[in-house]
Amino acid sequence: MIKAAPMPACSSIPLPFTTKASPHQRSRVSGPRRLRLPASPFRQPRSAFAASPPASRLRPRASVSASAAPSKDYEFTDGNGEVELRLDVQKLGIESSKDVFVDVDDTSLLIRAKSDGTLRTLMNVLTLFDRIKSSETIWFIDEDQLVVILKKVEQELKWPDIDESWESLTAGITQLLTGISVHIVGDSTDINEAVAKEIAEGIGYLPVCTRVASDGEDSVADAESIVLESLSSHVRTVVATLGGKQGAASRFDRWQYLHSGFTVWLSVSDASDEAAAREEARRSVSSGSVAYAKADVVVKLGGWDPEYTRAVAQGCLVALKQLTLADKKLAGKKSLYIRLGCRGDWPNIEPPGWDPDSDAPPTNV
Repeated sequence: MIKAAPMPACSSIPLPFTTKASPHQRSRVSGPRRLRLPASPFRQPRSAFAASPPASRLRPRASVSASAAPSKDYEFTDGNGEVELRLDVQKLGIESSKDVFVDVDDTSLLIRAKSDGTLRTLMNVLTLFDRIKSSETIWFIDEDQLVVILKKVEQELKWPDIDESWESLTAGITQLLTGISVHIVGDSTDINEAVAKEIAEGIGYLPVCTRVASDGEDSVADAESIVLESLSSHVRTVVATLGGKQGAASRFDRWQYLHSGFTVWLSVSDASDEAAAREEARRSVSSGSVAYAKADVVVKLGGWDPEYTRAVAQGCLVALKQLTLADKKLAGKKSLYIRLGCRGDWPNIEPPGWDPDSDAPPTNV
């Protein structure tokens, strides 16, 4: 017998995540495992992660680069197509914008100021929450504050903060997901469960895993498909699917209900760096040699260690953000697919009344 079971909430971690994890920034996901699969030990990660949407949806900045959130000694405001930063510079004796140097590109920001003959770094954001129009950046001194105004590329996207930190992603991703559930697929049930818990707690969704008490790979896949069907009409869940050959996600003909959510494929990579991992992800999707390639996004792992769970979860959210911004109609299309009954006609959705069991050929080929 197989059923869906809510997972215990993940423990919260107050400190921001960095690419090189430290003992103070490691995730501690606890709770009983629903299913343990025999598997060879995973390597220690060479890098935290790399992520990529399918080849058809790749954007220039598809690999994941994470940085710690800057210290909160600034004021941040989002509104009307731009974001505003205010930094207190009175204590540095800066009275003119001529003493301020702002280096900015579409995804990063470095603010320095000359004080007492010394060039000081006031803020260094390696990855902004989203892209900006760097050529339209302005800054000036307003009484005792330095004001920096950045023009957003995606004007309707609300920025929770200036950087693409875990805190910003978990606060900002729900406006893009619009309630559509997230499905975590991959070869390891343990990895799928750990990452699903972390994401669910971060974005306020319900974490769900599938449990099995059945013999034989075919019967397990059949039973899990029934569970996925029952979950397909639910919203705001993060579903950890079964890994290995017995999981429904490993089979090409069992994706009918997985397409009801945003699917994330967690794949352990042999790539030596993020660039190679991106290329490996692109090849995996374009070749279609495994059923997991049907996923909406791919997150490549340079090995696995439970202490890096948050790093992987952050990679998933970055990839989902890029995906939904690249295709703003995707969430609505998922919603339509659900409303029509998840008939298996993804991504070319047939008109209402189409019967997948009929002999009539599909119209949206």
